[in-house]
Amino acid sequence: MTNFLWGAASSAHQIEGDNTASDWWWLENQPKSAMERSGKAVDSFHRYAEDMRLLADAGLNSYRFGLEWARIEPAQGEFDAAALAHYRHMIDTALGLGLTPVVTLQHFTHPLWFAQEGGWQSGKGVARFARYVEQAATILQDVPWVCTINEPNILTLSTRMVDRFLSGQATSMTVTSDGSMVLPTPDPTMGAVLAEAHAAAQDILHTRTEARTGWTVACQALTPAPGSEEKFTEVKYLWEDFYLEHARGDDFIGVQAYTSQTVDADGIVPHPAHPDNTLAGWAYRPDALGIAIRNAAEVTRGTPIVVTENGIATADDARRIQYTSEALRALFDAVDDGIDVRGYLHWSALDNYEWGHWGPTFGLIGVDRETFARTPKPSLRWLGGIARNGYRRDGEAAA
Repeated sequence: MTNFLWGAASSAHQIEGDNTASDWWWLENQPKSAMERSGKAVDSFHRYAEDMRLLADAGLNSYRFGLEWARIEPAQGEFDAAALAHYRHMIDTALGLGLTPVVTLQHFTHPLWFAQEGGWQSGKGVARFARYVEQAATILQDVPWVCTINEPNILTLSTRMVDRFLSGQATSMTVTSDGSMVLPTPDPTMGAVLAEAHAAAQDILHTRTEARTGWTVACQALTPAPGSEEKFTEVKYLWEDFYLEHARGDDFIGVQAYTSQTVDADGIVPHPAHPDNTLAGWAYRPDALGIAIRNAAEVTRGTPIVVTENGIATADDARRIQYTSEALRALFDAVDDGIDVRGYLHWSALDNYEWGHWGPTFGLIGVDRETFARTPKPSLRWLGGIARNGYRRDGEAAA
């Protein structure tokens, strides 16, 4: 497939380290927070060139990474030229290595001042975000793909958690033993604000850059229990279809899928304990990617799809290869059925900080958190071989 994106993904907060001006840094470091700290993360703020080189040397042709709003605008209305120059250098490094940059503007974190002001619910959130995007656009003139907001459906939940701490409604947070958190239903009111912010960002980017723009959605790959079709439709709309509808007519939609869950008469059925569950506590469901792609294509009415995240939290790299091979089979089955898929970006490039805990390892590259030494895994070489030579149905690279 000509020009198909084969790559890996990351987010700024999870890999850069010392993101001290952000709301998530503040949240992690609350005295009663049960979160592990991100700290220096995996020091990719300084080591990004090494990370990109490993991806390129393996044979991948793209890299999704984020700009950190809190670094670019650490105080309200004060933009850091050095931070913008840093991210521009990242773009240049990717291009120089033959990696197509896929840049994310907002990936869960915000400047702390934005959260303290009331964030997306302040009535000023869209304007504040647009002002930031105007600055970001000054370094994106030759970036071909830009994700405006990552997983707005999940962002409504993480933002609510930060807001509860800022307001004093919550003083502690518990993370389950497997590192997961039980999430409430996404907030449709905040979702509507994020859709407005997404549209505003697209207008700016289309005026000032040549980038294809879209947002990414956490696709749940939900399936109905017998007799629960009405509840299934209701839950699926609140969790993802609302956000997919707002991608109709966009340049692309980012599909992000990891596992699947059933919806019964009471709602989403939690993952039961099972020896095959991943380190994130999720069921082993590589078929989820195909379910998610097909639903996104139907709901968006044919918006081109880029798989911007898909992967598995496991310490067994052979299992990572098996999962990814099965997921890719589902992806290309959808392509064979006429669905327009433009790329596959594996989550994640590196073992990194997973929003409150370090346990789940998703990376194609291992990282020693003491020395920050990088160790490419066999899965990176395997995926790079597919990128170089093409995908075969047996999961091996084409000869």
